[in-house]
Amino acid sequence: MFPFDVILFDVGGVLLTNGWDHHERAAVLEKFGLDCAAFEARHLEPYLAWERGAISVAAYLDAAVFNEPRNFSPNEFFAAICAQSKPLPNGALGILGEVAASHTCMLGALNNEARETNQYRFRQFGLSKLFQVALSSCYLGLRKPDAVIFERALEILGRPPERILFIDDREENAEAAAKAGMKAIRFVGAETLRHELEMLGVLSRAVG
Repeated sequence: MFPFDVILFDVGGVLLTNGWDHHERAAVLEKFGLDCAAFEARHLEPYLAWERGAISVAAYLDAAVFNEPRNFSPNEFFAAICAQSKPLPNGALGILGEVAASHTCMLGALNNEARETNQYRFRQFGLSKLFQVALSSCYLGLRKPDAVIFERALEILGRPPERILFIDDREENAEAAAKAGMKAIRFVGAETLRHELEMLGVLSRAVG
């Protein structure tokens, strides 16, 4: 019997770049000539609300960027945010594709992401074709590593926690999943993940 009923992947830091972390924000702010320190002072509170699905991208941009007149549009700024999303070097996109092609279990995302960027990333990088479920923070109204998001995920999936594998690059998220009873792997690179999945019987071991 296949060892898991469900395998859940984080997206940023496992499959794709984070998309809007400190370095990526700095690059976009430089492009538009915005003061980084002033932006960061405005950014966090509305960003956390945006990730939980509590506000729209328009509300986030109004609070964080368009608090005063700018010589560029919200659409231009959001396009620059989306442009920061790329396949992660040494990431797990290829491994996700292999597991999906085997049709052995349900695959899904358990990630912290705002609705509009989540939809863009799923569409742009083909994740919507590989995942059967999206347990994203913007849909659940909860964020990792809060224990409640893992509890909610288990309720939605309706599977025993030991039959669910969770893969995330952040130690605190992997630890929270393990406390909820899931099997958790902290992602550090594609080669290491492949080895771990071979040991668990998710992927066939390479011969030779």
